Amino acid sequence: MEGIQGQQRRYITWLLEQCAPSRDPLDIVTPEALDLLAARLLTPLQIQHYLTRVLEQAYRFGEKPVTPAIVHMTLAPDLHDLEPALTRYGYNIPALAELLNVRPPEVRAFLHGQLPPGRTEELHNHLLAAGIPLGDHLSSAPSEPATG
Repeated sequence: MEGIQGQQRRYITWLLEQCAPSRDPLDIVTPEALDLLAARLLTPLQIQHYLTRVLEQAYRFGEKPVTPAIVHMTLAPDLHDLEPALTRYGYNIPALAELLNVRPPEVRAFLHGQLPPGRTEELHNHLLAAGIPLGDHLSSAPSEPATG
């Protein structure tokens, strides 16, 4: 699943070279924008999708080369939140509700960090036990208060 992890910048550069072989990729995308794309995008499909959107957005604004401002404007701010990450793995809200044996509204509350900490931890543990990759996505969810 990690595929091109750590090679995103090289992959983006290669894509740009394939699309415009007579142009230097840095004439199309600034080094800073290239770094930002490589840092935010993880999979080849994401890279292809968002690189296309970034280039279209830059064209609309007459921006040459693509700048970090265009990248920020184009990338979804929640790209790496829990819900989009699970959806990329094929786990949408109905699938998660069935897997966890709960109603979809509770799944939505879980995904948005709106459940009590104990319930969040319980659902989190069920997902881990089912082998669903969660990574660091729940680090922003409410945690149990420390007792001393």
